[in-house]
Amino acid sequence: MLSTERLILRPWQASDAPSLYQYASDERVGSNAGWAAHTSIAQSLEIIETVFSTPEVYAVALQADNIAIGLVGLLFGKDSNFDIADNEAEVAYWIGVPFWGQGLVPEAVKELMRHAFEKLNVDTLWCGYFAGNEQSFKAQVKCGFKHHRTEKNKFNKFLNDYRTEHISRITKDEWQAFSNT
Repeated sequence: MLSTERLILRPWQASDAPSLYQYASDERVGSNAGWAAHTSIAQSLEIIETVFSTPEVYAVALQADNIAIGLVGLLFGKDSNFDIADNEAEVAYWIGVPFWGQGLVPEAVKELMRHAFEKLNVDTLWCGYFAGNEQSFKAQVKCGFKHHRTEKNKFNKFLNDYRTEHISRITKDEWQAFSNT
């Protein structure tokens, strides 16, 4: 478990299925992140038990009530959506629409980055966002990520479509310099 001033980052639990469904059923969340909106609490539970049950994937919950409102996680090496080394990880994140614009994603991602670089000894973190998702781009910039490349007509298996994805990265040295500013 990790924590920040306002957030708890903890493993997903079966009891999170209703809140996951509440936020992941909103079309704006899934389409921005590249997956289909959830259609039932049962589907959300299945995703918790399969996709979200991997190490270093966390429910984002407010300190005040510990209810899951989003996700941050690390996808290492071959588990990433990018071609990266085993000592590198992709940062994945999303948050429910009612919490957009409050700085919660950068707060959660910065704590995950600290954990990745200091505790897991990751060399480089990668992050992506689809064209048109400027909120995600702004969150990445606030965390110190820098644009690395753009991939056009990239197939997205979850929505069976093609998209333009902007890919950013930050090395451990860059993170240390950014964290000290």
